[in-house]
Amino acid sequence: MMAMGLPRLVAISFTLLLVSILPLHVSLAGEITSIESVPDLQKLMYVVVDGYPCVRLLNLSGEIGCSNPGLNKVVAPIIKLKDVKDLVQPHTILVTADEMEDFFTRVSSDLSFASKIGGVLVESGSNFQQKLTGFSPDKKFPQAQFSPYENVDYKWNSAASGIMWKKYNFPVYLLSESGISAVQEILSKKKMKHGTYTSDVAEFNMVMETTKAGTHNSEACLQEGTCLPLGGYSVWSSLPPISVSSSNNRKPIVLTVASMDSASFFRDKSFGADSPISGLVALLGAVDALSRVDGFSNFKKQLVFLVLTGETWGYLGSRRFLHELDLHSDAVAGLGNSPIETVLEIGSVGKGLSGGINTFFAHKTRVSSVTNMTLDALKVAQDSLASKNIKILSADTANPGIPPSSLMAFMRKNPQTSAVVLEDFDTKFVNKFYHSHLDDLCKKSHSLTFSSFCSKPHFALLIPFWYCIAANINSSSVVAAASVVARTLYILASDDKDISNSAMGSIHVNASFVEELLNCLLACEPGLSCDLVKDYISPTNTCPGNYAGVILGEPSSKPYLGYVGDVSRFVWNFLADKTSVQKGNTTSVCSKGVCSKTDEVCIKAESNKEGTCVVSTTRYVPAYSTRLKYNDGAWTILPQNSSDSMGMVDPVWTESNWDTIRVRVYTVQHSAYDNTVLVAGITVTTLAYIGILAAKSLITKALKQD
Repeated sequence: MMAMGLPRLVAISFTLLLVSILPLHVSLAGEITSIESVPDLQKLMYVVVDGYPCVRLLNLSGEIGCSNPGLNKVVAPIIKLKDVKDLVQPHTILVTADEMEDFFTRVSSDLSFASKIGGVLVESGSNFQQKLTGFSPDKKFPQAQFSPYENVDYKWNSAASGIMWKKYNFPVYLLSESGISAVQEILSKKKMKHGTYTSDVAEFNMVMETTKAGTHNSEACLQEGTCLPLGGYSVWSSLPPISVSSSNNRKPIVLTVASMDSASFFRDKSFGADSPISGLVALLGAVDALSRVDGFSNFKKQLVFLVLTGETWGYLGSRRFLHELDLHSDAVAGLGNSPIETVLEIGSVGKGLSGGINTFFAHKTRVSSVTNMTLDALKVAQDSLASKNIKILSADTANPGIPPSSLMAFMRKNPQTSAVVLEDFDTKFVNKFYHSHLDDLCKKSHSLTFSSFCSKPHFALLIPFWYCIAANINSSSVVAAASVVARTLYILASDDKDISNSAMGSIHVNASFVEELLNCLLACEPGLSCDLVKDYISPTNTCPGNYAGVILGEPSSKPYLGYVGDVSRFVWNFLADKTSVQKGNTTSVCSKGVCSKTDEVCIKAESNKEGTCVVSTTRYVPAYSTRLKYNDGAWTILPQNSSDSMGMVDPVWTESNWDTIRVRVYTVQHSAYDNTVLVAGITVTTLAYIGILAAKSLITKALKQD
């Protein structure tokens, strides 16, 4: 009987201990009134936080970015940066966007402070963005090693801090709006939770495969298969289509270039509204306008549009495109026999509006008759749009050369390249959030109240709408750039200095189309689920991250579409449609994405059960380092080639593999409190046991006396 009594007492004590703990967790959630399953208990105890991670990137010389320091999850108490004094143990630091630059600068210079960082949660939003005069985690001269001129100390990016190019041995996570709410809610309840006996902690599951394997540069991780090369797929298309089989296809090419990838401190929060997506949207707007104009087949020059990816990471797209031209590969079939006469790049054009005038600056590669021809065409296009208040100015001659742009790759390849890049700045970036998660289209404010507009403070009525504040670009600036580019390309293609006003007047950019495209490519609502994108493809994601990503599988001019990013697939389908010569009732249906004729491509096959065959010269071009080779399912790094000046300085960027990235927050009791409860439980159990023995003895004696 005594042997059975002790286990029962222990069980009762353990039950009492659980009862003392459970009310704490119930107070956290406040949503679940009863626990019926393990998932209910998990929801009660843990809050999964949405957001955007900083990940580990590698190059030939080392690592940048963020990762858990070891092989396990990181769990650390949360503390706001403003409350940090002398940390004894590692903590999760809650940092606001306006504190980021100073915080990470201190981490890099103060090793003692860095050792006490368990992880970092970053709050961001319009209220923090308004406090900032600028925030760019990139360098003063981005990708200066690829510059075609010697003055690499020039400061194009005055807001630069360079913090995204450092290595951090702790996880960093940018909170989404819902993530901010979740963290703030758990912190706001701290005073109601058992005094000082609990801590709010963040748990980071952000272990990188390269950390596990101990592969700390691109060469090592590619050999071990713990990383993949950065890259993706660029797209080019011609207007009108090029007859690959024709031997008479020798028209000089007018090449128009834009980029579709950006970067930031956080992998999937790289919208790049001004830099470079405003240029991409301007190019697509110009193509849309030109697609409604007839007669290009009779013009003296061939228009070719090139949309590049991977430009942020060593000009991967432009360098690979030029390399494929040298190889006369299938990816550039139709271009090999024609000379590129001039290049017009559309750079950052989202911030040209000032004082009611949209001003853009033409940065030229060199003085030549062809470059002057492009500048003259820009001037004629400007004059034809006099009522639109558009001004095209030549960049300051004191500049060391062209700004960071894809033209640098063209210039390094051929210093005699005649080219112009159109930008919204002259001597330095006007985009103060260059390569930052804050370079986005718009921030949403909360609903306004009527009392904001009314003199009677006691009268308050909620206005049911959101309004846009802190937008980093202006859509009218993008429309203006698209208008100038469309007419400039028409002038260059026709090679006619005396184009009629009626011909020029027929080229109109659809402002509504530009607005819609900006919302598709630079916002999560509607994002890539917008009707415009869904008319061409079935997007795999709603939010357009605009990060280059990694290249999957074997690179090909006809890749498996599951390995091609949403934006690349959309751009391919859009350009193939707008530059095609077969439209309307003359088109034929394609099944399984294949057309019977060699000069046809199948568009809209994803969005419809059956696609449409159109005559178009539109191709994918793999974008990855020219120092890499794919063979037998693996990547290898090629030896340096002295004839490839850009390859000599190529960092060869890769991204570490990772299985799951997850962050959650919850409350834990201090170990001292746990120990106190344990000791108290043991004491109570012991005393109860002694009491039972004493009572049993007394009862036994009493029964014997009776």
